[in-house]
Amino acid sequence: MRTDGELATNTDSKVHWSLVVPLKALVLAKSRLAKAADDILRPHLALAFAQDTVAAALACEAVRDVAVVTDDPAATAELAALGARIVPDSPAAGLNAALAHGADAVRALRPAAAVAALNADLPALRPAELARVLARASVFPRAFLADAAGIGTTLLSAAPGMELCPAFGGRSRRRHSASGAAEILLEGVDSVRQDVDTGDDLAAALALGVGPRTAERWAAGAHALDG
Repeated sequence: MRTDGELATNTDSKVHWSLVVPLKALVLAKSRLAKAADDILRPHLALAFAQDTVAAALACEAVRDVAVVTDDPAATAELAALGARIVPDSPAAGLNAALAHGADAVRALRPAAAVAALNADLPALRPAELARVLARASVFPRAFLADAAGIGTTLLSAAPGMELCPAFGGRSRRRHSASGAAEILLEGVDSVRQDVDTGDDLAAALALGVGPRTAERWAAGAHALDG
């Protein structure tokens, strides 16, 4: 088995990835958006973010499938309808346990899968930009992409035969680097880096151009708030 310091042997940019997308209960999601969206709008936005993220991921030529780890019934129905595989969050032990569980579920079916964890709140995600990030990730045993703030992580990859070892949350960029994962340094992949936790993040995503579900939900919600 390779160690984290060695390059992966598969450098084919067309390698087909399985993505693991974690999503908490919608009623609990996006609490830091309180200044931009009320308690009614926030769960709807969280679902719209996830729908646009999953739809864009499934449209990416480098992605074979998407496994969403969630127990939320509304999210389960909507994301399954898009073509995602739903993996119940049986560990129920937080974000990183959910991601590890999702990766295990993927590899239970395809032991040699290349796996990447992807945030569920990337509503401006572009399939072509995601393909570029995954092509770069395929060069390394494990790799990560920092978020737009340069503090967190929006994507963490593991080549076949490598454990994902997620350490998301807070200053995860530092933790993933310390774990031996290579940082993906690319220009022009802003849509893969722009997650949404705050009102400023949402404004930045809207400026990039969000997907149709987020655009529709935000327009309807903003109208209701103005009314």
